Amino acid sequence: MSAPELQPEHWVDRYADYLYQYAVTRVDDPELARDLVQETFVAGLQSAPNFKGQAAERTWLIAILKRKVIDHYRKSNTKKGKAEVRMQYGSQSEGEGDWLEENAADPDSLRENDAIENAELAMAIQECLSHLPDQQARVFSMKTIRGMSTEDICNELGIKPSNLWVIVHRARTALMGCLNESWFK
Repeated sequence: MSAPELQPEHWVDRYADYLYQYAVTRVDDPELARDLVQETFVAGLQSAPNFKGQAAERTWLIAILKRKVIDHYRKSNTKKGKAEVRMQYGSQSEGEGDWLEENAADPDSLRENDAIENAELAMAIQECLSHLPDQQARVFSMKTIRGMSTEDICNELGIKPSNLWVIVHRARTALMGCLNESWFK
């Protein structure tokens, strides 16, 4: 089966508004967002021969735009370049799940810069973890980072499963607040 063909002649009509909204929420500058979308389309045209069809056309363009946003912050040499920038995850995005766990290190990722970005994000998460109360940081690390079972954590710490989930929820909320305040602004 051959890879689906790109249709660059339809990109502006189909994806420009979506890509613009994606960019403007991350850079908070309408003119810069327009420039990044234009750069995305140019990069997409240049990279078209490498398109393998493993993702939808829009998803592929978003990945390119995401790189453009990250590159912008890296060039500006600010803390914003040390993590992926202001990613929104939840009911407004295309996927469902927990942003923090799904965007931390993914060893199976096919993207070329993931190792660098994941290391930078891991540093940001570790920094924010250090500001949590000890029990929250420990429970979050055991459950989310080390992947321990609820039963093992409860036995080790002498807590009930309902208490564990409250602690994990509070830790996630505090971590996202910390990441939003320290890294994504």
